[in-house]
Amino acid sequence: MTRLLLLADTHVPRRARDLPAEVWSAVEEADVVVHAGDWVDVPLLNALEQRATRLVACYGNNDGPALRARLPEVARADVDGLALAVVHETGPATGRERRCDQAFPDVQLLVFGHSHIPWDTTTPGGLRLLNPGSPTDRRRQRHCTYLTARVDDGELADVVLHRLPPRVAP
Repeated sequence: MTRLLLLADTHVPRRARDLPAEVWSAVEEADVVVHAGDWVDVPLLNALEQRATRLVACYGNNDGPALRARLPEVARADVDGLALAVVHETGPATGRERRCDQAFPDVQLLVFGHSHIPWDTTTPGGLRLLNPGSPTDRRRQRHCTYLTARVDDGELADVVLHRLPPRVAP
């Protein structure tokens, strides 16, 4: 069994000085941390590389040259027999399933970000699409969020959306 932590749109330090403590605890518990871009600055990437057992990540539209030099636009990995890809943007919600089926025919799970809106669907082709929302910038959502899941012999299971409590100003 492999424990996954799915993150996107952390926007540190613009939207928060750091990840919430609950998310750092989830990093420590995860076997694989997946980050779907919009880091904003290199120190968070450095910290996740140091603390995560394994990191699978891409850059987002708010990530500059320093992050783009270290991260791909699309990251791919085999996680316990599950073909996974992570990309920041998938375009508008309308037509997303069709576009992703065409763009990622060899993948079982696609993790994406950009909208800050949690998303969990399965395409007609059987591709699971997950957006964890954002743990630091809820935008039009009631809560900041992230996802956890597990992989057992190539099968994704126990996908859970975690809602973070509101931040208290110091």
